[in-house]
Formats: sequence, C-alpha cells, structure tokens
Amino acid sequence: MNNLEFANLLFPDVKHDIAYYEEKYPPRNLPETALVTRSAPSPTGFLHLGTVYNFFVNQKFARQTKDSVFYIRIEDTDKKREVENGVASLMHDISFFDIKINEGVIGQDKEIGNYGPYTQSKRGEIYRTFAKYLVTQGLAYPCFCSEESLTNDHNVQIAAKERQGYYGKWAHCRNISIDDAAERIKNGEKYIVRLKSPGNYSRKIKHKDLIRGETEFPEHDIDIPIIKSDNLPTYHFAHLVDDHLMRTTHVIRGEEWYPSMPLHIQLFNLFGFKPPKYAHVPCLSKEENGSKRKLSKRKDPEAAVSYYHEKGIPTDTILLYIANLLNSNFEDWYNKEFKEKGQVNVNDFMLDFKKIGTSSMLFDLEKLTNIAKNYISTLTTDEVFNKTLAHAKIYNSSFATILEKDIAYSKKILGIERGGVKPRKDIAAFGEVEESCWYMFDELFNARELNYQFQNISDKNEIEKIVSTYLEKYFDGNDDKDTWFEKIKKLSEEFGYAREVKEYKNNPSAFKGHVGDISTVLRVVFTTQNQTPDLYEITKLLGKQRLSERANKAKL
Repeated sequence: MNNLEFANLLFPDVKHDIAYYEEKYPPRNLPETALVTRSAPSPTGFLHLGTVYNFFVNQKFARQTKDSVFYIRIEDTDKKREVENGVASLMHDISFFDIKINEGVIGQDKEIGNYGPYTQSKRGEIYRTFAKYLVTQGLAYPCFCSEESLTNDHNVQIAAKERQGYYGKWAHCRNISIDDAAERIKNGEKYIVRLKSPGNYSRKIKHKDLIRGETEFPEHDIDIPIIKSDNLPTYHFAHLVDDHLMRTTHVIRGEEWYPSMPLHIQLFNLFGFKPPKYAHVPCLSKEENGSKRKLSKRKDPEAAVSYYHEKGIPTDTILLYIANLLNSNFEDWYNKEFKEKGQVNVNDFMLDFKKIGTSSMLFDLEKLTNIAKNYISTLTTDEVFNKTLAHAKIYNSSFATILEKDIAYSKKILGIERGGVKPRKDIAAFGEVEESCWYMFDELFNARELNYQFQNISDKNEIEKIVSTYLEKYFDGNDDKDTWFEKIKKLSEEFGYAREVKEYKNNPSAFKGHVGDISTVLRVVFTTQNQTPDLYEITKLLGKQRLSERANKAKL
C-alpha cells in the first residue's frame, strides 16, 4: 500500500484536494497595506475581559488601516467545553461594545462573508483534506496510543526531568509500517492522526514578532495530534488551515501562544504557505501577594464582562482602559483630547505595535474607575438619564419606576453640575446613580433610616435656628446662584460666622466659624449628606415645601 492509498483509507469522505480550496478561497483583492485580522473565541461560557481585549486590539488595527478586514471565527472543536447557545451569548455580550465586524460569525448560525464557514465544526472536510495531503507526503500518521499510555509516558518524562511531548523514543506509533497501520485500522482500532514532524530540536529557527522583535527558537520536533478521534482538528492544525484560507495577514493574540511559534511556522512551511505576521500582546494580569498572575475567570469577578454590565460601567470606558494598557503614549493623548475637546473617543486613538510593551499588563480597577468617572462627566443629562434608566430596568426595577414617575424631575436631578467647565466626576457607573442622589427622591428619602452627621456646628438648638431662619427669611426659589450665595453669607453673619472662609482664617477668634459651616448644616439637614453636588441647585430643585418637611423630619 502506498501513501495515497493509505490516505484514502484514513479519509474516505474527502472529495477534494487542496487546490480546490485554494481556488474557492482566493487571495483577497486588497491593497498591500491592508490588514486582515481576526478574533477566534470559543463558545465556552461567559464573555471574558481577555476576549474583549482580543476583539478590540484586532478590530482596532483593522479599523485604523484603510480597506482592512476584521472577521470573527468561532473555534468550537472542543465539544466538551462548549455550552448551549454559547455563540449567541458571546455575540450578544460583545454587541455592547463598539466593535466593527466586517466578516464572519455575527450570531447563532449567522455568518457574513465569502471565506466561510467561519465556524470550525462546519469545516471538517476542509481540515481532513489538508490532513490527507500530509499523509500522502509521509508527514502524518495514525497513532493508536491509549490515554493511559500517554499519561504514563508524561509522568515518566516529568520524573526523569526530560522534555515533555510525543517525540523520538516516546513517539511509539511513528514508525509503524503503512501495511501494519492499515490492518489495525481495518480491525477497528481507535486512532488519532499525528503530524510526523521533520524538525530537529538541536537546530534553531528565527522569528520576528511585531511586538517582541526577533527571537531564536529550537526547531519544533514533536508529533502533535492534528485530527482527533472525533474527526475534528486540534487548535494548532485548524489555525493553520483557517488563517491561510481566510487569508489572514496578521495574527494578534495573547502571549501564552508565543511558545507555539516554532510549530506554527513549521506547519506553514510544510504546505509551502506564507505565514501571516504575528504579534503577541501581553496578558492582563493581577497583583497578588507581591507577584503578578494572569487575570483569572475563576478567581477574579472583574474578569467577567457581566461584572461591568451589572455595575453599569460604560463599555466605552473599558475600551479606553484597554487602549491605555496597550500603548505607552495613551496617557498623553487622553489628557490632550480631554483638554482640547472635553471628551475622548477611543476610535480616534491610533494603536502602534512599536508602543506595545512585552511585560504583562497589570489590571488596575481604580484606574478604570477614574476613566469611567471622566467619561460619564462628559455625557449630557439626557444621555445619563437614558443609560441609567436602561441599566435600572435590568438590575434595579424599583429605581427605574422612580425615575420614570417624573422624568422631567429625574433629569433635573441628574443634570446638577452636568456640563460646564468643571462637571461633576463622582459617578463611575450607572449602577451608582441611585446611591449618589437617593436623597433627592421622596420615595427613597422617606423609606430610609436617616443618619445626620453634623460637623463643626453640632448644637441642635443652633442648627434648628439656622435652618428655620434660612427657610423663613432667606429662601426664595426664584433666586439665581449669586443671589442665593449672598443670602447664605448674610445668614452666616447673622449667627456670628464669617462671610468668607479666608476672612475666618485671617481672624479665627472673631468668629464662631465660616460660611462653609453654615452651608454644611443646611446640606446635612436637607440631604443627610456631608458632601453633595451643588447645594444651590439641590435646594432650588427640592423647593420650600420639601425643605421644610425635611427640616421637620430631622427632629432637631
């Protein structure tokens, strides 16, 4: 039996050859400068922040380069890890981000583009065609080793401190003759198909990564599985076939795949294909006990994108934070954009491979929170209201009901200190809005157990007199801010407090305190809070009746 006959025995269902697929998926008609990038997630559960990171960086390089293509390929050959409706869930979650997809999978059983199927489980015959070619060339063979045997060899290698893998004396099925292998297959023995690697571990190869520069590796010499017992390909083999036929120009992926470069280069060389350019980005990491570790979906709640949805952290800020981690010049660009435009759009930022570092990127939730605060501070009142309401309808229905009860009033609350030269920056997530302004809604104010923490002025009799005098003598809902503040100053003088903080500091023995102490008394009585947005806008919006009711409720 010759190699071709043996290949036909192994792959009786294969109807075409490689040339057929080369013609079916021709090189793309794109300018030389254009990029074809991809993200290739597996439908194995919740959307991980690392997946968003990969989506973002791949689509960003394509998006910022004219005539480029970004496509989605679903890698679902590991059926043990796949979850029901995993693709639909994945695409639904990613839809919240401003990710532009040109081709590929766009939903459960939904694809667009001319280079599909873009779902690996639907490409079985294509992979087997390429595997059959390797068998005809004497570069692949069936392996009959049991899991028990492989595990035993693995343990022996570890104990002996030998290099792990199926190679050399450990490659037990490599030299079985074609006739013997054919007989065993005909007798029904189970097998997988392995690469017959021509590599020599003592030789070196060079590879230039777009981020890490030129590196020298030992040649790959391990006979890896390429077709599993279920007739589906392994990741490494499918990656070769898909990236070639889909005409991928740039593979931008996590640094954990960097050690696989010798194998991937070898696979492309065996077929005579030009490999794409590779860029291995640092992984997202977390500091723990003084050292770094990879952000884990099992250990870290912030690794799940659902964490940010539940809190109401804007997805745009996540992309801005990822850009901040990726490029060293982001901070300067971000500050300049904010200063000149008062807002930022991550699509205006240009990623640069040369400015991506090689060290793992420390994920800092506090930094992300600061970006979120800046981002929300740039939104209009209507935008904040709409986004807060949309979030509340999913995660806080009672607050959604309150917001919708009087939309005009709710918008006025959310509009306090919004816009202007120095907008408020106290909200990092739409899930925080209720806690930031609950005291403005009677339903919430009257339902809570209230706690009044007064500061410099703590005598209840004096507090009662200050508040009653303000309401009876000074409050006027029609006052502008300057008039209102002038009245607060007069109120301060009336009770022996300095009109200006500076005046008090220059002569503290002459006064009981200053205008800030009077303002704090009013703020605490009307809101129970020591710190709030602009007190003038709060009192104007609450109105005299509410203010009086709250003064009575304080039981001074």
